[in-house]
Amino acid sequence: MDKAFAISPEMWIALAIGAAAVGEDLWRRQISNWTSLAALLAGAIYQIWNGGLAGLGTALAGCGVGFLVFLIFYVLGGMGGGDVKLMAGFGALLGPGRSLEAAYYTAITGAVLAGLVLAAAALKKFAGREKGERMGQKSIPYAPAIAVGVLLALVPH
Repeated sequence: MDKAFAISPEMWIALAIGAAAVGEDLWRRQISNWTSLAALLAGAIYQIWNGGLAGLGTALAGCGVGFLVFLIFYVLGGMGGGDVKLMAGFGALLGPGRSLEAAYYTAITGAVLAGLVLAAAALKKFAGREKGERMGQKSIPYAPAIAVGVLLALVPH
């Protein structure tokens, strides 16, 4: 198999956890603690497998970075607690540097998704389908943006 098309173990973990989180967030508008814990444990195991005891430090540092970057948005009311815990779990998989990169890609993806949601709501209102209703939603599921951001951070560049 050509290396250009090989999927790394990190990517498989991110795909599995990301799919679970996206499914939960779209279906229930909530990300379970079990999904975030699975991301944390899988990330820690992956890091320890690759780096021994130093890998545990990498996992903990990444978890902290993922948590702190998104905690700011939670405190400001722009993000749910499940999103923060999910990013902390993914941070264990990514390590600190890639966690920052994933947060950057997540912000861009989230902005695009929010723009699409607002555009769809405006089109519905313009078409007269939502007379008397407020335009848009109070929030959008953010797990899809997080999953895409994490996957983009894992793509070799």
